[in-house]
Amino acid sequence: MLIASQISTLACMTHSRRSDCPLACTLDLVGDRWTLLVLRDLFLGKHRYEEFLGSPENISTNVLADRLKRLEALGMLERRPYGNHRKRMHYSLTERGRSLGPVLQAIVEWGLENLAGTERFPAWHVQSPELEEDHQ
Repeated sequence: MLIASQISTLACMTHSRRSDCPLACTLDLVGDRWTLLVLRDLFLGKHRYEEFLGSPENISTNVLADRLKRLEALGMLERRPYGNHRKRMHYSLTERGRSLGPVLQAIVEWGLENLAGTERFPAWHVQSPELEEDHQ
């Protein structure tokens, strides 16, 4: 269920559309340089801020914080505190975020077939909702 701030963010993005084309609208949400990589890392089983920072693309801390907030506002991931520190968060995909799994998988397959020297991450797979819940 979306909270008020998420609905507000989605409504704002609806009003700033370039067009009604679903591809253009989707790219407006996840088509920047980093967002799909953060989603990829969630599918790879990363859940904590430090884990995202360990990815080979070397995302900066300010960009990572921004993308995590954006994905949460879009209802694609959720966060909850873990451990004894209320500022340490555990991030996980929502149903909406998991629904992008086949799209990411298709991009991975295209890259493997068309870009020489690319390799599949050893743990790459599109998790089902049941598997995602087991990892929480």
